[in-house]
Amino acid sequence: MRGHWSNRWVFVMATAGSAVGLGNIWKFPYMTGVNGGSAFVLIYLLCVALIGLPLMMTEIMLGRRAQRNPVDGMAHLAAEAGSTGLWKVIGYMGVAAGLFILAFYSVVAGWVLDYVLRAVSGNFLGMTAEEATNQFSSFIAKPGELLLWHTTFMVLTMYVVARGVTSGLERANKIMMPSLVVILLVLLGYSLAVGDIRHSLEFMFTPDFSKITPNAVLSAMGHSFFTLSLGMGSVMVYGSYLQRHASIARASFYIVLADTAIALVAGITIFAIVFANQLEPAAGPGLIFQTLPIAFGHMPGGTLFATLFFILVGFAAWTSSISLVEPAISWITENTSLGRRNTSIAVGIIVWLMGVGALLSFNAWSEVKIVGLNIFDLLDKLTTNIMLPLGGLLMAIFAVWVMHATHAQEELALNDKHYRRWLFATRYVVPAGILLVFLNLVGWLPLI
Repeated sequence: MRGHWSNRWVFVMATAGSAVGLGNIWKFPYMTGVNGGSAFVLIYLLCVALIGLPLMMTEIMLGRRAQRNPVDGMAHLAAEAGSTGLWKVIGYMGVAAGLFILAFYSVVAGWVLDYVLRAVSGNFLGMTAEEATNQFSSFIAKPGELLLWHTTFMVLTMYVVARGVTSGLERANKIMMPSLVVILLVLLGYSLAVGDIRHSLEFMFTPDFSKITPNAVLSAMGHSFFTLSLGMGSVMVYGSYLQRHASIARASFYIVLADTAIALVAGITIFAIVFANQLEPAAGPGLIFQTLPIAFGHMPGGTLFATLFFILVGFAAWTSSISLVEPAISWITENTSLGRRNTSIAVGIIVWLMGVGALLSFNAWSEVKIVGLNIFDLLDKLTTNIMLPLGGLLMAIFAVWVMHATHAQEELALNDKHYRRWLFATRYVVPAGILLVFLNLVGWLPLI
């Protein structure tokens, strides 16, 4: 018997948990800093509304209509529409993308777990910029330590997934998502008390149209798509557990709102701390591992709040990692007699092995290159630059050009005006936006 969420709000929490991850608390702030602050935020918000929301509705709709894992679901929907079974390639691509992403995502999440202990021990007190850089460089050069934390994070992830929809995914998100929000609000209060909140708000929300560049536009467009975990089947498989009476449009709106709000609050909090310590907001990917430890080390209560911050990032990574592997678990358990527990163990070992290759990219295997990239970068580029945008594009095309309109209308349950808006956005705006991101990321767009 196929599992279902106990109610709509649990689905919203779980799917928001899937979306809220390192992309919100690590990537969004550093991308905002690198791309000039307010200009990037403004475009990001527009893209979330015009691309992210319609595609979120589309992927949930496909999942609930299919009531199957992404591979079998796309095959079923294609047969229902009288089309070729080749559409199930979307499902296969999503399953593979989720596993590839988790392999390197778990490595970064392992860094976060290590930094929780460093924060608890007061390791950041009085830290200089040189010390922060050396600490991080020394850490990732040690394969033994990276392996320990990668293994720990994978065990945590597969433990939740093995317990199923209600006992595992639902129960974990009921605890982790509220905890994540509470910790984030506590940190926001801390930044209001000791940070430069005025400078942070100006940086993020005072429009400076001179900073709107083609690169900022396409970066914001790409991040608005990727931050919602779209295009890899995670949202589709979560949608397949959604009850028939729940409103897809309303649930999608709440999920997108929660994801966006958490990203914005994280950005405000982080930049208030960064500006209070006269640090560089455009620090890039090293923002939370090298820049923030310096800030926390020179602020009152820094040890406590650094610990809370890295616990927050750890929770966000955990909720996302669960969704990354769920499409594969769902597909295998519905097509074999292995059972969910054994499937979780087998898939977990496969992803763990790929993750070992990814973590060795920073030390013992740093010279190993495949098409000019180390294993970590290869997994990242393959999924982020090719598989996810292509998956999202194909889902949008299928939903509005292949699937019967009456079936889409039946699932979405929108009035004529709102249905036409969804149809226009999904038929024209979403594919155009994803195509621009895709072409830019693979280097075929001459604007950048």
